Amino acid sequence: MDVSGSSVLVTGAASGLGAATAKRFAAAGAQVFGIDLQPSIDKAEKVGGVTLLAADVTSEVDVQAAIDTITDGGAPLRVAVNCAGVGWASRILGKEGPHDLDLFRKIIDINLIGTFNVMRLAANQIQKESTVNDDEGRGVIINTASVAAFEGQIGQIAYAASKGGVHSMTISAARDLARAGIRVNTIAPGTIETPMLAGITEEFQKTLSAAIPFPQRLGKPDEYAQLAEFIVTHDYLNGETIRMDGALRMAPR
Repeated sequence: MDVSGSSVLVTGAASGLGAATAKRFAAAGAQVFGIDLQPSIDKAEKVGGVTLLAADVTSEVDVQAAIDTITDGGAPLRVAVNCAGVGWASRILGKEGPHDLDLFRKIIDINLIGTFNVMRLAANQIQKESTVNDDEGRGVIINTASVAAFEGQIGQIAYAASKGGVHSMTISAARDLARAGIRVNTIAPGTIETPMLAGITEEFQKTLSAAIPFPQRLGKPDEYAQLAEFIVTHDYLNGETIRMDGALRMAPR
């Protein structure tokens, strides 16, 4: 599917994976709308072809308002890419007692429920658009899991649960949305140079890189964006979670 002349929705678009993805689709000729929280938007780099909208992915009202803004722009919504997420760490039993239940709920709320919220509302709009190819396809949704969905490390119980949920939704979502002509795929990144890793020392970065078989380095946000663009253009790719991790298999810690 060609995105030129279409609208693309990207969540978490003010930085990291989302910013790289928004920039790449804009370069491909799409009209890109990125949603993020206002404080993040205030610090974001301005990119031509990308309009940033303040919205909380867990809010039905916020996300629907963003989609309404997209449809008012005139270009049909064809693609939604869910990049928004958090990665706070805590063990089930820590030095200060059991895992905070509200923290667990918050991570699930943003990473899993937020992804589902955007997916369902974006799909509702995409199904209203005309078909674009002989397969009667209308659009594509890409969600973001993590290698933690498969090998959650110590302290990643909530994060792993949320990303495992995103992975598990993939095939069900693809089957649910098949009749609407919407493909659904998920990317499971490994260790990527994003703001989630901001503040770690160069020495620790080298330690992380050493655990990756090949290429022995951290992944780049634009490599995620490149894969997202490929998924959109490959019309037979559906219901799949693709690991992007340099053959990394996470150790316990």
